[in-house]
Amino acid sequence: MKQKKHHLELMAPRTGWRENQKGKQGIVFCGTCNAVYYKKSWHHNLRYYKNLREDLAVSFAVCPACLAIKNNEYEGRIAISNVPKNIAEHLANLVHAFTHRAYQKDPMDRLIAMKKTNGGMEITTTENQLAVRLAKKIEDVFKKSTARITYARSSKDKAVDIKLEFRA
Repeated sequence: MKQKKHHLELMAPRTGWRENQKGKQGIVFCGTCNAVYYKKSWHHNLRYYKNLREDLAVSFAVCPACLAIKNNEYEGRIAISNVPKNIAEHLANLVHAFTHRAYQKDPMDRLIAMKKTNGGMEITTTENQLAVRLAKKIEDVFKKSTARITYARSSKDKAVDIKLEFRA
C-alpha cells in the first residue's frame, strides 16, 4: 500500500504587520479620525466598552487606516475602463454609498481616492476585502461589466488589483 505524501506549506509569521500586532493594553485613541482601539480591534467609539475605569492606560496613536492614507498606501485598487458617460455619476454615487456603509461597520474600511481617468475611473481602498466586495457589487449592479481580480504574488503583500471593464 502506497502512502500519500502531503505537502504542507507553512505561512510566515505576520508579527511585523501593523494589523496583527499583539493587543495593546488600555485604550488607544486615533488623533486623526477619533477611532478607538480596545479589545484587540479598532472601533468608532467607546459605546460597547464595559470595563471603563479611571486607572486604565490611555494613549494616542494614528490608526492603520489613517497611516495608510497619509503614506499613500493602499491594499485594494480597482481600475475601471470604458465607463459610459450616462452611468458615470451613478457609479460614483454607488462607490461613495458602498464605502460609507463599510466605514460605518468597520472604521478601518475606507475609500482612499476615486480618480477619473481617460474613459474610466481608479478607486483605491484601505482594505483588499473592501475592494473585492465593491468590484462584485459594481459587477452585480451594472450587468455590462466584468471584473478580473488579481492578488499580489508575495505572501507579505496583501494588495489586490482589480480590472473592471464595461462592454459596449
